[in-house]
Amino acid sequence: MTVSATERAIGILDSGVGGLTVAREVMRQLPRETIYYVGDTARCPYGPRSTEEVRRYTLEIVEFLMSQPLKAILIACNTATAAALQSVRERVSVPVLGVIEPGARAAIKVTQNHVVGVIGTQGTIESGAYEQALRRIHPHLTVHSLACPAFVPLVESGYRRTELADRIVHDTLQPLHKTGLDTLILGCTHYPLLADAVQKAMGPDVNIISSAEETAVELSTILQHQGLLTMMKAPRHRFFTTGEAEPFARIAEDWFGYPIEVEQITLSESDAAGMKTQTW
Repeated sequence: MTVSATERAIGILDSGVGGLTVAREVMRQLPRETIYYVGDTARCPYGPRSTEEVRRYTLEIVEFLMSQPLKAILIACNTATAAALQSVRERVSVPVLGVIEPGARAAIKVTQNHVVGVIGTQGTIESGAYEQALRRIHPHLTVHSLACPAFVPLVESGYRRTELADRIVHDTLQPLHKTGLDTLILGCTHYPLLADAVQKAMGPDVNIISSAEETAVELSTILQHQGLLTMMKAPRHRFFTTGEAEPFARIAEDWFGYPIEVEQITLSESDAAGMKTQTW
């Protein structure tokens, strides 16, 4: 049966469960839209991996998603956005969004002293993607970046609401305390799951920015402009993971507040070499 363009799903991909923070915001702003979410938990974290490796993994997920009826793709992973956004856009015919540009815009809207911090995975920070995005909009902004490699494993292992998490977050963020920043971008979609600990560590006067809200606004605008918003009243979300379904479902249920059915999938790396010319 042919699915009309408006009834197609929004594909959201991430290295693991972190992109659920973006998915939840998309669901809040676009409650009628169906979401197909893929978390590559078997190969998480992406942060320490090479740009080419992250790009290859991202394209494998995109290949799987494009086998489904989609109207748009949202790369809800900062590392994957930095490594593969343009590559994905060159290969698919649907709109493709990342999370870096929306996060940068959100930070610039709220900073008062024009000193902004960015925390993210090693890959995101080393790419300089946030600093470039921020300075394209505000050339004279002062930006302080810090890689936080321990944060993603904390979230993926289910330890985010523990004293251990509070201590690790506090100790990791110490280098940012003397920078004078008034705004801190959570430059990884896993990090909003640690937002309370981050706010506690940075103090009440620092604005904590997640790109989820701004990204969802941008997605809504694009779908409306292209006449792709659905009129369905009962969305049919699907959640996929490359790792074990049970831990993924447990974290997802904790975040959404209701039971989530998760399907385990296998992504083949053997096709990655041929993706340079393949389009979907």
